[in-house]
Amino acid sequence: MVNRTEVTQFILMGLTSDPDLQVPLFIAFLLIYITTMFGNLGMILLIVLDSRLHTPMYFFLGNLSLVDFCYSSSVTPKVIAGLLMGDKVMSYNGCATQMFFFSTFANVENYLLASMAYDRYAAVCKPLHYMTTMTMRACACLVIGCYVFGLLDGSICTGNTFNLSFCKSNVIHHFFCDIPAVMVLSCSDSSVNELAIICIASFNIFFALIVIIISYMFIFSTILKMISGAGHKKAMSTCASHFTAVSIFYGTVIFMYMQPSSSHSMDSDKIVSVFYIMVIPMLNPIVYSLRNKEVKSAFTKIFLKSK
Repeated sequence: MVNRTEVTQFILMGLTSDPDLQVPLFIAFLLIYITTMFGNLGMILLIVLDSRLHTPMYFFLGNLSLVDFCYSSSVTPKVIAGLLMGDKVMSYNGCATQMFFFSTFANVENYLLASMAYDRYAAVCKPLHYMTTMTMRACACLVIGCYVFGLLDGSICTGNTFNLSFCKSNVIHHFFCDIPAVMVLSCSDSSVNELAIICIASFNIFFALIVIIISYMFIFSTILKMISGAGHKKAMSTCASHFTAVSIFYGTVIFMYMQPSSSHSMDSDKIVSVFYIMVIPMLNPIVYSLRNKEVKSAFTKIFLKSK
């Protein structure tokens, strides 16, 4: 990245300028972040401590919890601090850093969800070969690949955005350094950069979605062929949590990024951003634990041990 700008810092407009909403939003976001932190770190700790959860499914789930915590932490603490102290200024490098980490971990989650869909396909459609297909080596390679692609995407998107010149307004009409919100401030011609971002985002999202859709097509086809009611129910419960997480994540991401900047409404983007930055990372551990007997059993076992 070459700093060819006159702008040395950005001012985040935040969610609202209404002073009466600052304290309620601060309390709400703080509670959400605390729940996110304890939920995701608790899930990781549970998976590490209970040997019954040392399986491919929970290996992916542990990494998903780590990524949820990281990408929420890249934005939420700054938002909470801004609501508490009114500090809405972010340095040029700080903005680029936030964008890099958010883009990186959001894309890691994107590919992790696709890897988890493949894992569920192997478990439901190829149960006899599951342990030979989803070896720890194979799982580690998939997870490492998710992080590599996430880092690559975060680097390209951040470099592509901050390669532009910023010499006009430095006011970001958002509560964090999101790519579309920063890009509209550029005094350079950003049409090529915008097209590049849309192409990269489209490839990442739709490639992962294709893997997920094909996996679930085979899964549902296999479930429909099952004669046993118990097997049918077990297969459905195995995939229900992941399917719920996928629906929530991709529904919000597609709404946000699969449209040109001219069609963006910053107010609606802020609301959707709150949902996928703060609410989804909080919901994922709940979604995976409420419908999962093994997680409940592991939690009960560790809780009783600690008493």
